Amino acid sequence: MYRSIVVGTDGSPSAQEAVRRAGELAALCGARLAIVSAYRPVAHAAVLAMSGAAGGLLLDPAELVEQQRQEADEALEHAMMMLDATAPFASTVSAPGNPAEVLLAIAADKDADLIVVGNRGMQGAARFLLGSVPNRVAHHASCSVLIVQTI
Repeated sequence: MYRSIVVGTDGSPSAQEAVRRAGELAALCGARLAIVSAYRPVAHAAVLAMSGAAGGLLLDPAELVEQQRQEADEALEHAMMMLDATAPFASTVSAPGNPAEVLLAIAADKDADLIVVGNRGMQGAARFLLGSVPNRVAHHASCSVLIVQTI
């Protein structure tokens, strides 16, 4: 059925449920599972730091990117611990960029048969400006997409 599955996580409850479901599916199929977490690239972090979006504090953009990379790595570590032995062929990838674009790129790189995402993406005004991750992935993927109902 599936040979290669890619799932995205940001550590949110919705993403954790998507990871759990992707792990179960990968185990059933004997598929490789790539768990992906994206973090903001340098240019976006610099804009946030300069705009005072960090509560009025001026932050070093490189420091902000490093903090976001660490948060992405922590989400991946948590996902691997949550899966434990459920998905024996699981690996992790963290990369800078828009979450949907990163998922699509990793799926192409891994020759994925399936991308799994939770149904709850970005909320609020950012969703209207940038679009939700599940929506963007579903419309631009070159493979099947499973949108897990998480709420």
